[in-house]
Parts: sequence; C-alpha cells; structure tokens
Amino acid sequence: MPETKADILDILGESVKPGESKEVSFDVANLHTSTPVNLPVIIERAKKPGPTVLFTAGIHGDEVNGVEIVRQLIAKGINKPKCGTIICMPVINVFGFINLKREFPDGRDLNRVFPGSRSGSLAGRVAHKLVQDVIPHVDLIIDFHTGGSGRFNAPQLRYAKNNYKLNELAQVFGAPFVLYSKNLSKSFRTTCFKMGKNLLLFEGGKSFHIDDIVTNSGVNGSKRVLKHLGMLRSNFKSSKPKKDCVFINDSRWLRATHSGMFKASISIGTPVKKGAVLGNITDPYGKFNYAVKASNDGYIINVNESPIVYQGDALFHITTKLKK
Repeated sequence: MPETKADILDILGESVKPGESKEVSFDVANLHTSTPVNLPVIIERAKKPGPTVLFTAGIHGDEVNGVEIVRQLIAKGINKPKCGTIICMPVINVFGFINLKREFPDGRDLNRVFPGSRSGSLAGRVAHKLVQDVIPHVDLIIDFHTGGSGRFNAPQLRYAKNNYKLNELAQVFGAPFVLYSKNLSKSFRTTCFKMGKNLLLFEGGKSFHIDDIVTNSGVNGSKRVLKHLGMLRSNFKSSKPKKDCVFINDSRWLRATHSGMFKASISIGTPVKKGAVLGNITDPYGKFNYAVKASNDGYIINVNESPIVYQGDALFHITTKLKK
C-alpha cells in the first residue's frame, strides 16, 4: 500500500518515509572561521506505525557521558525501531562540545533560554529551532545530563511530581533513583511540558567524564522504555532492573563548614543513618581533621569528588523524604 502524506515525516527540510533511515542536518550558525557546523540528527523509521521517541544529549557541552549513551544507542542499532520512529540528537550544544564548555560561545546556558527566539542570541536560536522544528514531531523525549564540575550524580531520573505517565515510564526505565524536581523557568523540560510532550531527564555521573555504570544505566533504561512501547527489536534483550526505583520527594545539600582538602568515604547511592561519617576535611599541615556527618537518614545521590573545597561548597546530596 503506498504511503500517504500523513505517513511521511517532514522534519528539518527533509522528508523521511516509513522504513527509511536518514541523517539530516540541524544547522543554526557557522564557527567564527566561517566553517559550517553540521549537527547530525539520526532518524530511523520502521514500516509499522508507532510512537516517535527523541533521544537528546549534550545540551551542556561538557556533559559527555550523555553523549556516550546516545552514541551507544546508535552504534548498537538500538535506535532502529520495530515500529514507529526514533530520532537521536547526541550533541545539541555542539559549540560547547567542541570547546568542552557547559555554555555557548555567547556565555549563555542553553537550558535557561527555552523556548528561544529566531532573532535572539546564538543559544536562543538553537533553542527556538529545536522547539519549532523537532519537538512538535515527537511523543516522548529522553534527555541525558550529568552532574556539574566535580560532583558525581547517582543515575537518576528527574521530572515534576504528579505526572502519572512519567511515573509509569520511570519505573519501566529502572534508574536507581527518581527525584521529583520542579520545572525550572526557561528550561528544555519546562518548554516540552508546556507543549504537552513527556520528557524524562536522566542525570548520572559528572562533567568531563564517562562512567560505565552510568552509561549502562542510561542504555539499559532506554531499551526498557522502547520495549514497553513495543519499539525494541526482538534481537535485543531487555533485562529487568536489579532493584526497584527509590522515589524521592525531597532532598538537601550538605555543605562544607570548613575549607581544606576533602575526601568522601561513602559510596554513591548508599543509604546512611543520621550521624554517619560521610567524609573528612583536613588541612595540608595535619593540624585538623573534620568529619562530615549525615544530617539525617537517607540515600546519598551526589558526591563532590573535588579534592579541595571551601566553606559553603556542596559536598553531598542526601534524600530527606521518600515517596510512601
């Protein structure tokens, strides 16, 4: 039966038919040398109709672990669906990725300028093009991020509370933790929410670093979601998570009360009791050794791995209230 116009995906100036694979370009601006920067968008369509899932990473140019997750989805062929369409955008902030910087060359954080503007800043133009030319075509977005500089996140999903569809998908994804997080102003997640698009935000690891456990969590979770949607091909196995997700209603940062040399002594993702020693701050001269203790019972979902800290620096992210 011939394809109808409704079957054809018209995206970024290209037409992609059912059963077709195509790499299209997401072009916004050239480098200052006039060299064109072509951001590849990899599209795989099955002949059988189904949902459209978008995998994104690299909104922050220094968060390479998310890029590695999407790269593996493509390299292993997981992005070739049994039904529906899978779109992969491994590096959205290609300018930051080239320079290994979080922000765009204009100094703006892409994740704080959505929905952007056609005539605005460079970051704003990229946001606008993504929102106008890609997001309307998709049903679900899985967006991969990492922790900030020196701070290692346990693999976790983040989204606003009381979204029952995302609760269902989060349990399917099977990350160790789900942190309920309010939608932030001008973020990609908030804009997608306003457009009626479901988005799972994955956090894991830290910037400038690729971690096998975090990568595997992202890849395996993506496979589980695709299987749940009937999109994972039969030649791929999708194992159940080893543990149930821990849903977090609230959390807090434990901050340094002293400046000095810091070393954590607790593993990421570990449950701890109030008063447990989590790490130590010392000085270079052997004059003091300050024990950092847990303020309450909870799970450690982020650890500062910087060897030098100052008063007020965030050391540990600990859960305070879990979903009952």
